[in-house]
Amino acid sequence: MKIDNIMIYNVYLSYWTLQSGLIKVIHRGVLLRAQITFLSAPPSELDFIPSQASSTVLQRTTAIMAATKQVFIGIIGAGGVGKAFIDQLQSLAARKPSPKLNLAYIATSRKALYNDDYSPVNLENVVETLGSSSKAPLALAQVVDYLSKAPAKTVLVDNTSSQDVAELYPLALSRGISIVTPNKKAFSGSYKLWQDIFSAAESSGARVYHESSVGAGLPVISTLKDLVETGDKVTKIEGVFSGTMSFLFNSFAPTEGQGGKWSEEVKKAKSLGYTEPDPRDDLNGLDVARKLTILARLAGIPVESPTSFPVQSLIPKELESVSSGDEFLEKLPAFDSQMEETKAAAEKAGKVVRFVGSIDAASKQVKVGLEQFDRSHPIAALKGSDNIISFYTERYGSNPLIVQGAGAGGDVTAMGVTADLIKVLSQIA
Repeated sequence: MKIDNIMIYNVYLSYWTLQSGLIKVIHRGVLLRAQITFLSAPPSELDFIPSQASSTVLQRTTAIMAATKQVFIGIIGAGGVGKAFIDQLQSLAARKPSPKLNLAYIATSRKALYNDDYSPVNLENVVETLGSSSKAPLALAQVVDYLSKAPAKTVLVDNTSSQDVAELYPLALSRGISIVTPNKKAFSGSYKLWQDIFSAAESSGARVYHESSVGAGLPVISTLKDLVETGDKVTKIEGVFSGTMSFLFNSFAPTEGQGGKWSEEVKKAKSLGYTEPDPRDDLNGLDVARKLTILARLAGIPVESPTSFPVQSLIPKELESVSSGDEFLEKLPAFDSQMEETKAAAEKAGKVVRFVGSIDAASKQVKVGLEQFDRSHPIAALKGSDNIISFYTERYGSNPLIVQGAGAGGDVTAMGVTADLIKVLSQIA
C-alpha cells in the first residue's frame, strides 16, 4: 500500500495467519495511526513483502491520511477586521475539517500567543486569551523564521495596515509562507516592493492574495485579473472606491433633495464610524489613490506610487496642519462655502458631484478627484456607503462590467480575506 512516497509492508510471522495491528506512519510531520487487518500467504521465512490490503482498507487509510492534512496559520492584527476574520476562521475550521487549520501564531502590536513546539493555539476565545497574554510579539523577521519552520505549509494573514509588515512580504514568500491580506500598503507602495513580492512568490511557489485591498469583500481584483488573464483588453476603469466618500457625497449632493452642509455631513460620517479617527485621512484622497495604484498595476500600467499621479484633496489648505481631527472638525464649517460652490456648479449643469478614481489604459493616465455625473448615471445613483467599479473593455464594449456593493466594514473586508485563505488552502494543502 503506497501513500505518497511511503510503502507500508506487512510482516508475516506465522503460517496462514490473520495479521492485525496498529500501524504507525509519520506523514509530513504528523503521526498517523490506522488499525489494519491483512490475510497473509505462507512465506518461506520471516520476510517483508508488500501487503495485499483490501480496497476497503486502502480507502479507509487514505481517508485517515486526508483527514490529517494540516496547514498552520499565523495572524498579525486583531482589530476590527482581525476580530471579524477570527470569527470567520473559527466557522471555517468547524465546517471544513480538512485540511486541519492550526493557529500557530497570533499577535497585536503588544501581545502574542504561540508555542515553541507548534502545538496549536486554541481558536476558542482567542481574542480574549490574547488580551491577557504575557508574551510579547516576536520581531517581524522572527515571525517569518518561526512560521517557516512549522511542520506543514503555512499561511500568514496580515490584518494590519502596517508598512513594516508589508515590507516583510518578500522575505516571507521566499521562505515558502503564503500570504493573504487586506493591507493596501504592500501593493500600492513602491513599484520595487510590488515586483519583489510577486517575484518571491513565483520563485518559491508560495501564494499571495489581496482581494480586500480594494473594495473590501467585493470581487474587484479577481474580476480584473480574470479579464486580463483571459485576454480581454481593459480600456478604462472608473468608480467610487471609498465607502467614506460615497456616504459623504450621497448625503451632501443627493440626486433628489438638497443635502446638508459639508461640515455637518463630515461630522455625521465620523459619528457613524465611516471615517478614520481623523477625517483628513479620508479627505486627502490617498486611500483612493492607493486602490487605483493597485488596479493600474494589475492592468499593466507600472504606476510608481500613489503620489505619482493627480490626487485631489478635499482638505482646505488652512486646515492641513491643525493638530487633531477634533480641531479640524471644529474649524471646518468656515469652509463650507467652497464645497457649496462646487455642488451648485454641478446642479446648474443638471448633474451631481462625486469623488471618483479613473484609469485610462490607452493614455496610461490615473487620476483621483471630483467629477460631475448625470443624475441617472450609475455612479450618481449610489446609496449609502456603496462602492461601484466599472470595467470598460473591448469585449464589453460601451456597456461596462460593473461591480457594486458594500465597500467598507469589518465583516465584509474579513470575508474577502477568508475567501482568499480558502483559495490558498485549495492550492497548497
